[in-house]
Amino acid sequence: MTTSITYDDKSVRRFMTASIIWGAVGMLVGVLAATQLSWWQMNGKFLELITFGLIKAEGISFLTFGRLRPLHTNAVIFAFVGNMMFAGIYYSTQRLCKVRTASDLLSSIHFWGWQLIILSAVVTLPAGFTRGKEYAELIWPINIAVVLIWVVFAVNFFWTLAKRNEPSLYVALWFYIATIITVAMLYIVNHLSLPTSFTHSYPIFGGVQDGLVQWWYGHNAVAFFLTTPILGIMYYFLPKAANRPVYSYRLSIVHFWSLVFIYIWAGPHHLLNTDLPRWLQNLGMLFSLMLWAPSWGGMLNGLLTLRGAWDKLRTDPVIKFFAAGITFYGMATFEGPLLSIRAVNALSHYTDWGIGHVHSAALGWNGFMAAGMFYWLAPRLWKTELWSKALANMHFWIGTVGILIYVASMWAAGIMQGLMLGQMNPGGTTLKYEFIETLESIQIFYILRSIGGTLYLIGFLLLAYNIWRTARSGAPYDETVQVAVLERKKKDGMAWGEAFFSDPIAYIFLGIASTILWFFLPPHADKAALAVTILLGFKAFRAFKASKEKWTNWHERIVENYLPFSLLVFIAVAIGGSVQIIPSLIVNREKNIEGRLQDLYTPLELAGRDLYITEGCYNCHSQMIRTLVPDVMRYGRAGIADDYSHLGESLFDHPYQWGSKRTGPDLAREGGPLAVGAKYMRVGKRGNDWHFNHFMNPRQTSPGSNMPNYPWLFENSADVKSLPNKIAVQFQLGVPWPAMNQDQIRDLAESQAQEIAASLVAAKVYLPDKPDLQGDALRNHLAKSQVVALIAYIQKLGSYHEVLKDEPAGPVTLDPDSHRRNP
Repeated sequence: MTTSITYDDKSVRRFMTASIIWGAVGMLVGVLAATQLSWWQMNGKFLELITFGLIKAEGISFLTFGRLRPLHTNAVIFAFVGNMMFAGIYYSTQRLCKVRTASDLLSSIHFWGWQLIILSAVVTLPAGFTRGKEYAELIWPINIAVVLIWVVFAVNFFWTLAKRNEPSLYVALWFYIATIITVAMLYIVNHLSLPTSFTHSYPIFGGVQDGLVQWWYGHNAVAFFLTTPILGIMYYFLPKAANRPVYSYRLSIVHFWSLVFIYIWAGPHHLLNTDLPRWLQNLGMLFSLMLWAPSWGGMLNGLLTLRGAWDKLRTDPVIKFFAAGITFYGMATFEGPLLSIRAVNALSHYTDWGIGHVHSAALGWNGFMAAGMFYWLAPRLWKTELWSKALANMHFWIGTVGILIYVASMWAAGIMQGLMLGQMNPGGTTLKYEFIETLESIQIFYILRSIGGTLYLIGFLLLAYNIWRTARSGAPYDETVQVAVLERKKKDGMAWGEAFFSDPIAYIFLGIASTILWFFLPPHADKAALAVTILLGFKAFRAFKASKEKWTNWHERIVENYLPFSLLVFIAVAIGGSVQIIPSLIVNREKNIEGRLQDLYTPLELAGRDLYITEGCYNCHSQMIRTLVPDVMRYGRAGIADDYSHLGESLFDHPYQWGSKRTGPDLAREGGPLAVGAKYMRVGKRGNDWHFNHFMNPRQTSPGSNMPNYPWLFENSADVKSLPNKIAVQFQLGVPWPAMNQDQIRDLAESQAQEIAASLVAAKVYLPDKPDLQGDALRNHLAKSQVVALIAYIQKLGSYHEVLKDEPAGPVTLDPDSHRRNP
């Protein structure tokens, strides 16, 4: 029995158009953010200059790098690549399943819901509404919307699989399944928060727990949002464009399962050389190095698919983009494991080398695969010819040159800065370069980065124009085909017992379990677990040799059954996350801390911390002194041996603020003890007036700084009213705040603010816009301002007290003279 099917290509056109529009926006914001690192005036003041003072843009907070950088990353990841991914999945899934998408309504809800989420991000991120976690900045109402829309997408996808007229799931669908399941798991866990208001929340994890969960999410967001769906798109669109079958189906099986299982373990390599337990660091490094094999297996499977079609490189821009994109994937997946080696990471981490690595993948792999897919799809979606192959070829060469300039400049900047930061003077007792000197030395590379990014943007705009002209030359077209209707009994007939209790899967699960036990069991017991692991491996090999056909048939059967297959994928990715995170959640609690334990923030310091996050300071400053000698010498306190950041020092930080890039110096020891005669005010490495002037004009205190001015901090009032709710939520999360009512919280904040404001007045600071404001009037004005709250927070950084493991708990108090604050 056959039937006629008209595919839903309207949704594909929608998502593709949205991807192109948002891609241009995200890249434009990226170019602007790049120029801000070379010329601080680009943080808004440039608008004032080009409008001859008509627009006083220097005081517009949403144009600073700290606000725009999260907008850039979210726009490129979720708007550009996200919409591109959905376009590719909707187009290929229908044809691989030989059925129209299950629900047109769900497809429409998915499209419009996703665009509203992006619009919400465009409004909230520049406004400073953020969770302060990289790639996870969106506030909690938007996160709930993301989850709901993702569920809509998942229901529509799996419903389409259930209705398919093709018995077996093609390899591209495997990668789509892994994407949908794993992204849902990662996103939900990392975004678990307790709201304090409609626009603010605190993540339920804090300190090292938050760091592990964040990079379990952050690393695997790259894996399962920017890699696996694009690999699925590669496995469908590349053979179509080249008119060649996939080089090796067997290699694609190895590629998929090894990549899905190994990738999820690699997150801790973002936290190398810290006080993180060594076993976790080694685990992340080991699995990152293992990623070389499956990643390059996928790259070779893609490139070798082009055998016999290499001549098309001269004439077909689609093949050009696909071949280059897959090559960039290979380069990026070689570099990633390289950067996870502890010795290499000591040089590369916190520098622009990481920025170059990320952009070689984002621009080369994601961007070029998107371009190739768009150029291939456009003529088919509008039933016409591509308007200009010459323009597409020009896009390819401009984009390629742009990527190479961008990536090479970031490699050079990162390696140079990393080497300079670790350089010692003769004798080896002092560092040779100040941080600002390293920043000045790489300015030429920052300028080259802006040039490379601009070239890439120009190429992308050529694509947008070419696709628009192609659409204008044709008409929207939905393909209609005749397909044979597949009987129900010919698909999804595998019993659950057959799927999960047959030899292959039983041996695999038992082997994984015994390996994990080997890792965690105490001495002698771990050797027994290792022996069991080796024995299981031997028995599995013999069982495979004895019944090779049975093992092969099992896999052929499971890819004909989407539910057992999907559950198996979920188990594969859940194992790695559980092993990394659960031990930390159990062990890393206040009662188990021995050594340094973080001092509690005061209410005003908490308000300042939230301002620090609002302004995006975490994008440029870390709060983590690594265990490396140059780090300790540069950022640690003089006279204190091994003054690196201990895990207990950030135990109560929700969210953690270890950072991943140092455009400015580390701030982990910026604070200090109580000032003489003060009750709450602290003074660290620099006085309050230094920080005041630094926020007013960073070049006044640090010549050569590329940090923007923050004039609004001196005019806007600190948000003290919301502190009771915030403190109550933090108490629920385990932060041992003492019992305080609203009046006490307000009085504490006001007392500390008055102390800091009085010290500023005594230091003869002034407000350029209000020169007549002096004495008590100036003190009262500053005491209410955001800048005083932010100074209070900065001066608290690095405050801790020593505890012994069996030390009895003392009363919880915010009294700075107390050294027993662990209940």
